[in-house]
Amino acid sequence: MSGRTTGLTPPEGAKGPVRHPDAPAPGEPLGAHYDQCFGCGHQPGGLGLIARAGEDVSVTAEFTVRSGHQGAPGLAHGGVLAAALDETLGSLNWLQRTITVTGRLETDFVRPVPVGTELHLEAQVTAVHGRKVYCSATGRIGAPDGPVAVRAQALFIEVRVDHFIENGRAEEIDAALTDPDQVKVARAFEVNP
Repeated sequence: MSGRTTGLTPPEGAKGPVRHPDAPAPGEPLGAHYDQCFGCGHQPGGLGLIARAGEDVSVTAEFTVRSGHQGAPGLAHGGVLAAALDETLGSLNWLQRTITVTGRLETDFVRPVPVGTELHLEAQVTAVHGRKVYCSATGRIGAPDGPVAVRAQALFIEVRVDHFIENGRAEEIDAALTDPDQVKVARAFEVNP
């Protein structure tokens, strides 16, 4: 890969990440940002991923690979594993108090992940340059220090809430915006789509 630029290397002048003073405390569960989210919401076929604030600008998360997540017989589908990494990386928004969307996600599949496995994920922001947020994540089998199964590098782009309002399906956007629970309204647009 020599000489190949993927856009995932922070440019000169990028700054280190800063945890927002109002970010959740380390160890605090982040909860679902939106009930209908495939990654962290309450969808029957979704991931059911549970994320927690970590130290500095990092998060940890877990999810159990279920039968509906199969690709090859008895093994997790690669797209499901990429979605778990993406959801974990998207949860980093909560620590910086920004709204971002995935711009690029590069995933390495290191070893197969069997159905029934609890995958432990950890993600951290590595640098920020303007609206660009550079981050990485690792998924381990069975325990936070278990064997590495998947890893990713990603570039997230900061956007305004208008991005979702202008591009989302009107029915869901209207339902989210008219929810009487204003905390749920704000959180619905905090994490990448």
